[in-house]
Amino acid sequence: MEFVESRLKGVYFVKLKPFDDERGFFMRTYDDNLFEQLNIHKVWRQENHSRSNQKGILRGLHFQLPPYSETKLVRCIHGEVLDVFVDLRHGSPTFGQYDSVLLSADNKTQVLIPRGFAHGFLTLSDVSQVVYKVDNYYNKDNERGLIWNDKDLRINWPISTPMLSEKDKLNLTFQEFKSTLNSIKV
Repeated sequence: MEFVESRLKGVYFVKLKPFDDERGFFMRTYDDNLFEQLNIHKVWRQENHSRSNQKGILRGLHFQLPPYSETKLVRCIHGEVLDVFVDLRHGSPTFGQYDSVLLSADNKTQVLIPRGFAHGFLTLSDVSQVVYKVDNYYNKDNERGLIWNDKDLRINWPISTPMLSEKDKLNLTFQEFKSTLNSIKV
């Protein structure tokens, strides 16, 4: 595994290293010793699997309020997605900034997103499957979201009319987030 820190401190792109032969490949997707060396070891509480059945589905940008904030380790195991994360951490020098990474079954990259970020992804293939570990339990009452096309965040999505859930159509603007919640203390 190779760890590359994003421009947003605490976010890591984790490049997996498969061992290929005529049968296929084998790869390690998590090794707590390697994560501990970077002081980013987590105890994973849940693992989630999402399947999207067409290109252009946007899920997010989701986050949970403390004490249910989540660190996520996200990987695309089928197809490809554009994974996006927005820094909402209290006192962070990159508060309100986003970064993104292409995750695909082919590039075998994961992204580790710490607590205090909003997270979402856009499907770029007809079928996409995303698997992600989280270090906290889901709590519906503490779930929130940012609207995908917020004018202040200026996320560079490669689509103008994604398919959204009814819930995600009602997500907060960044200004609404700041005026009601201010930031996320982690």
